Amino acid sequence: MLALLHTSPVHVPVFDALRDADHPDLELRHLVAEELLERARREGPLAVTDDVRDALARAADAGARAVLCTCSTIGAVAEAQAASVGVPVLRVDRPMAAAAVAAGPRVTVLAALESTLGPTADLIEEEARRAARPVSVRTLLVDGAWDHFTAGDTERYVRSVAAAADGVTDADVIVLAQASMAPAGGLTTATVPVLSSPRPGLAAAAAARTR
Repeated sequence: MLALLHTSPVHVPVFDALRDADHPDLELRHLVAEELLERARREGPLAVTDDVRDALARAADAGARAVLCTCSTIGAVAEAQAASVGVPVLRVDRPMAAAAVAAGPRVTVLAALESTLGPTADLIEEEARRAARPVSVRTLLVDGAWDHFTAGDTERYVRSVAAAADGVTDADVIVLAQASMAPAGGLTTATVPVLSSPRPGLAAAAAARTR
């Protein structure tokens, strides 16, 4: 069984659909803890370390053979707890970051939450060091997008992200930092790759569960 730690319930059907399409025999268990993101935004990601560790430990105790954290803001915190909980813990955006580094040195990161920009940029730079590749990361906050998301207006949220991607210039690749942004990849007219995290992240976690 693979457990997924979410900070929004909107991710549950997204990952269920990806499982059905790509990994039909994979058992998923969803854990939703919206308060983790709320507190991380107020106090910083490290403030939720203990609560994240507890959530991961509960997942492992319930039989999870790996845990995928789908929140980019707290992904690094979750990933760092793998040794203490005894099962692989993956952040959903790491495979996307590696793909961005491979695509070219000029990476533009789009996010609807400011708290996501720093962790995502740090991750891309980490993957660049790992691959011994040069990288220049530019971050861009999509103004107003999060208001649409919290209001439940998913269509306007996704369209605002796609419009922001359309306006990006001088980039080799665009990274959609939050899993909820993934549908924007199908709407943008950007001429460079636009990467999102759910599909490659789930594939990596499914593989980790069998190791």
